[in-house]
Amino acid sequence: MSEQHTHNPPGRRAWLGLLVTLGPVLLVAMDGSILFLAMPRVSQALTPTADQALWILDIYGFAVGSLLIAFGGIGDRYGRLKLLMLGATVFGIGSAAAAFAPTPEFLIAARALMGVAGSTLLPSALAVLSELFGDHRRRAQAIGVFAAAFAAGFALGPIVGGVLLERFWWGSVFLVNLPVIALFLVFAPVLLGEVRATRPGRVDALSVATSAGGLLLTVYGLKHAAAEGLSAVPVLAGLAGAASLTWFALRQRRLDHPLMDFSLFRDRVFTVAVITGLLPLAAWSATAYLTGVHLQSVLGLPVLHAALLALPGAVVLTVTCVGTPFVVERVGRRAALITCHFSIAAGLLLLLPVTITGGTGWYVASTIVAGVGYGISFAVVADTAVGAVPPERAGSAGAIAETSNEIGNALGIALFGSLAALVFRLRGPDLAPTLDETLQLPGLAPSLVEGAESAFVTGLRVAAAAASLLHLALGVLALRRLTRTTASKGPADAPSRDLVGEERR
Repeated sequence: MSEQHTHNPPGRRAWLGLLVTLGPVLLVAMDGSILFLAMPRVSQALTPTADQALWILDIYGFAVGSLLIAFGGIGDRYGRLKLLMLGATVFGIGSAAAAFAPTPEFLIAARALMGVAGSTLLPSALAVLSELFGDHRRRAQAIGVFAAAFAAGFALGPIVGGVLLERFWWGSVFLVNLPVIALFLVFAPVLLGEVRATRPGRVDALSVATSAGGLLLTVYGLKHAAAEGLSAVPVLAGLAGAASLTWFALRQRRLDHPLMDFSLFRDRVFTVAVITGLLPLAAWSATAYLTGVHLQSVLGLPVLHAALLALPGAVVLTVTCVGTPFVVERVGRRAALITCHFSIAAGLLLLLPVTITGGTGWYVASTIVAGVGYGISFAVVADTAVGAVPPERAGSAGAIAETSNEIGNALGIALFGSLAALVFRLRGPDLAPTLDETLQLPGLAPSLVEGAESAFVTGLRVAAAAASLLHLALGVLALRRLTRTTASKGPADAPSRDLVGEERR
């Protein structure tokens, strides 16, 4: 068991331990989005091919998403602080290597190394918090802060990148990681203490390989099918990934000490938490990408100006993450989850009035309203997933919850992004597959420019409407199901009632 006394109220050391874990968590999330603004500078300096540029952008997320489950199980067995320290060290080395990369191939390798390191940090950090805060309410508050840092990292990445690129060269977006990593390596051993290995058995290397490879191939297939259409390579990659994951799942049932315990999904609360972690991030990632193109390529806003427009929504999202556990104590998780889906649906609908000549006000309003739902999702999902399992499974449960976020991110671009791309191809001038490529064509007539921009905005509206309808349907289903539960069980969502315990009873 842990060296911490899980039943005692958390003291100052526990809260300081939470604070020290937030730095790496913020960096891992931020590095998933910070490079988008730096890519033009990277392209000027390293002149990557189109395929290399895609790998520079994607390899980090691929590595993080494909290895989270593997490192969640490894941390549960061999000690989470050890894995945190090793992961932070490697993340710092990868960041320094990326900042001074002399070639595209070197930068791709450095980004892959950062992704591998990032996949060690998230599940172990979340599991350490479950040990530091044994009391349910305090743990919920701590995980709410953790989720806020993770969510804020995604939202603040473009803003931080824009500020750095105004003054420094492109490598500065990676060097900013080093001071945070250094502080973590100094204070983590003092404040956290080791969480002893709690799960028996050795790690099955074949399970690690098939889970990582299966997720990598599946996400690769989804993203490239969306970008390039249903060609042989992404289809075969997706099928190979699905086959690997199926074989991985069957193998786990035969092992005495599985890497991933699929019996966790028998708990309805845990399953709902994973699903709720996936769908909101799918809507968020797709609309964030599409609105970023709208602000810069259609409206012609400078990069930093476009990034700063996202700041109000980022603030709302972060504050909601921190405040959700306190609100849940009063209104219950059911009301919070229903509010999550309806606010996301309403926020996405606010994107429908945007045009080729304006819409920044609607964009800001959309990020604020939807940010409430995203914040609730991050805070409630992380705590529910970890709280639904015994402490010795916290790393694996946290890894599955974080993996649902990463897969949601991939699905958002693959599904909603491809829907917008389809609309663009059907309604646009059919000169190039994307708006940016169309606008870069020489000698383009003004009427063709306007037609391309109009087609892109139509695609943005269709994607936002589809994502909104999905969340509206989920909100209605949750409302009806939870109303029936309330009627059959009596007063629900009492402030002192724990949803996990209630569902198990």
